[in-house]
Parts: sequence; structure tokens; C-alpha cells
Amino acid sequence: MDQSSLRKVGALWAITHGIVTAIAPRKTSVKMTKNMLRKNFENADDLEAKSGYVRQLRAIGIGLAAAGIAGLTMEKVAESKDEDSQE
Repeated sequence: MDQSSLRKVGALWAITHGIVTAIAPRKTSVKMTKNMLRKNFENADDLEAKSGYVRQLRAIGIGLAAAGIAGLTMEKVAESKDEDSQE
């Protein structure tokens, strides 16, 4: 794979992960954090995510998706400029 393809894959991953985090932060990020804490601490299942933390996760997800969209757009523009310069 060339670097352009890898950048596209990375941008698509960021978009997908950002959307999932923005839509369902409790099912994804909070659950993953609890699983990581469970390995080292007792009663990790008793922890509850505060609403402020969930809002922050949603904001991070939106930002990640926006960054992925920007990266994908920049890659497409660079490709079209390369095609124009080759003609």
C-alpha cells in the first residue's frame, strides 16, 4: 500500500471511531475503561460515569470524526491536483 492509501484508511478509521464514540460513549469508551480498570482494581463494575465525562467523550468523538473528514478531504484534493499536474 502506498502512503496515500494508508492516510485514507487512517482517516476512515478516525471517522468511524469518532462517530461511534459520539453516538454511544457509554457502550464503547466507558465500557472499555471499566474493563481496563477491572484488571487492576476490585469493584470496577460499581463505577458510574458522570454526565460531564460522557459529554467530554462525545465532544472527543465529534472532534475525531471532524479530523478524519478533514484528512480525507485534504487527501482527495491532493490527488486531484496531482492528476491535473500530470495531464
